[in-house]
Amino acid sequence: MSTLKIAGINLDITWKNKEQNFRKIENAFSSTEAAIFLLPEMFSTGFCMEADEVADRHLETLYWMQSFAKSKNSAVAGSASVEENGKFYNRFYFVFPDGSFEHYDKRHLFSYSGEDKIYTAGTERKIIEYKGFKILLQVCFDLRFPVFSRNQDDYDAVLYIANWPNSRVEAWKSLLKARSIENQAFLFGLNRIGIDGYKLDYKESSLVYFPDGREISDRENNVIIAEWNLEELKEFRSKFPFLNERDGFEIIT
Repeated sequence: MSTLKIAGINLDITWKNKEQNFRKIENAFSSTEAAIFLLPEMFSTGFCMEADEVADRHLETLYWMQSFAKSKNSAVAGSASVEENGKFYNRFYFVFPDGSFEHYDKRHLFSYSGEDKIYTAGTERKIIEYKGFKILLQVCFDLRFPVFSRNQDDYDAVLYIANWPNSRVEAWKSLLKARSIENQAFLFGLNRIGIDGYKLDYKESSLVYFPDGREISDRENNVIIAEWNLEELKEFRSKFPFLNERDGFEIIT
């Protein structure tokens, strides 16, 4: 049976301090084994609108992720503020164990915080293939837009990474569960913890779902562990073939 073990971290991100955040992650995962290590949105700096100050200009976060992936012989996934060709992107990297990578640029920018005035929206919906699983990459505010994440029978699982503050956390929890159920897909929603540079508070709210709505994670300190079984997913979809009745549509970006 094809299984996939994922470890996520409830990271108290140190504001605008990449090296300190890298060390926190290395320490938290020092004794953890997994096929994928999952990190929050903008894990190296916090969800920061001072992009000119914090954005990677020399791929420093990506290089660290590649080094970490190789040291663990595992994939690592998370987003960073990146400058490319004079534009800023909230870029979700998925780095494979050999250091190769794919990326997704956040499509739905959070206008409430002014993210849309600073960062450039992505245009491509990204599904990656890893160890037999097809995985959709999504970032934070994308969660509120179900059409963009609608499963066209083209993915098995979805990763949502976020900096979603406690003042709106009930929406986060409800929408994660809904996205998993409606798309009949495994889902890992990883949020940060702590207080950011704007004094926003983030409570522990990371969740992992099986597509029937069950929460399926184990926790040790700030590490969340989940194991997905592809055969179990196929059996569930075969028993309840609701995706076969989905509406057809085209996403225009």
